[in-house]
This record gives sequence, structure tokens and C-alpha cells, in this order.
Amino acid sequence: MHKVSAYIIAYNEAAKIEAAINSVLWADEIVLVDSYSTDNTVEIAESLGARVVQVPFTGFGDLRNRAMAACTHEWIFSLDSDERCTPAARDEILACLRLPEAEAYYIPRRNFFMGRWIKFSGYYPDYRQPQLFKKGALVFKDGDPVHEDFRIVSQKPVAYLKNPIWQIPFAQLSEAVHKMNRYSTLGAEKLEKNGEKASMWKAMSHAIWAFLHMYILKLGILDGWPGFIIAFSSFEVTLYKYAKSIERQAKWLPPPSPPLRREAE
Repeated sequence: MHKVSAYIIAYNEAAKIEAAINSVLWADEIVLVDSYSTDNTVEIAESLGARVVQVPFTGFGDLRNRAMAACTHEWIFSLDSDERCTPAARDEILACLRLPEAEAYYIPRRNFFMGRWIKFSGYYPDYRQPQLFKKGALVFKDGDPVHEDFRIVSQKPVAYLKNPIWQIPFAQLSEAVHKMNRYSTLGAEKLEKNGEKASMWKAMSHAIWAFLHMYILKLGILDGWPGFIIAFSSFEVTLYKYAKSIERQAKWLPPPSPPLRREAE
């Protein structure tokens, strides 16, 4: 059987990292790629046997490329700190490693949000990017701050596993709001790097489309209240991405405020 490295990227994920690492203890190597967390993420990871590599965050594309470079084995399984490998997914991954038919595999993800498993909203099966692959078969675009593009470097067709891993992104809705703020900022940076001009028309039209895409086309309406929150969050992150890009382009300054003194009587 081929040996596999599992890497996990993290920043201040002390509340989640233990469960993530415990779900990949079957891997031959666990690498935590940390961006200088200020909580005890690193201490928890090291206590569970993970090797910690510190990488300054300049974007998710660069972060993942450097995570793959830090892995020492021929095959790589990537996991985010809010994801959990399941027993069924583990067994299917190990079976693939005995006699792999491809060099990159997509793995479905089941999302748990607001107390329920999300069945629609574009969140299942949620094939985001290949998460099991031979080292060198996947390259991410450097400089992508968020929603990183990737390129598959393999002559073999990509395959799909059947058994899902879990994603439990938010313990509280406040975490979703925090992520929306962070991702909209990173999205604005990506627009700027790509030379895309933002406008309020783009902001509104893209945000409305993002909501309708998730809520209607992806059947988020069938996920009830969580489906609406997911679609509305997509609206918000898209709206603020363009609004923040406009702000960066305009470089707005507050009006001058001269010193005020009491006028002579």
C-alpha cells in the first residue's frame, strides 16, 4: 500500500483542530500547516502527534502549495480544520491506495449547519477540489487569496470517491459572519490583483445572482431556514467583496476636521 500524508491548514482553530486530527490518525503522517496561530492550536496538534510547519498567510493558493511541499509521502490527503474524515471515507481512501486507478480523487463533503445536515444549497455532494492525490498531480495558483484555482497535472482522468467526509464549518452564526467579513476582504484583494473594476451595479447584480443561484437553482429553499441563511451569506460576501473593492479603488478620506477653539467674545 502507498503511504499517505494528511495535511491540515489552520489559523486559530483550537476549538476544531483536535477533532480534525483525530479523524486522520490512520494516515502515515499528519502535517499541520499553521499561519502563526495566537491560540493553542499548535500545542494541541503537537500533543496529538502532528508535525507543525509555520507558513505566513499570503493566500490559500500559496498556503496549499507549501503544505503539499511539506508532506513527505507519495500520496496526500488534504483536510481543512473544520472537516472530519469518516470511517467509510477512510476505508475507501485506503482501498484506493492499495491499487490506485487515478492520481487525483474528488471526495464528497456533507455539511452540518444550524443543527442539520444540508442536502441542497450546492452543499452536497460539494466536490470542491481533489482532496486525495499523488504528490505533484495538483498545483494551486499562487497569489489567489481565496477560492484558489488549481491545475491537475496528470495524464490520468480524475476519479470520484463515493463516501463523504464531513464539514462542520460553524459552531455559531457569529463565526459565519466573521468568515463572511474575512472572505469578502480576500475577494476584494483578488479582484484588485486580477485588474477587475468594481461598481455598485456589479455589486448588486452579482450579489442578487449569488442569492438566487443558491436559494432557487441549487434548491436551498428545500433546506429551510439554514438554506436561506446560506443563500443570504452568499449575497453578503459577494456584495461586500465588490463594495470593499470600490472602497480600495476610491481611497476615501474623511472630510477635514480643523481644530476648534472658543471664539473671542
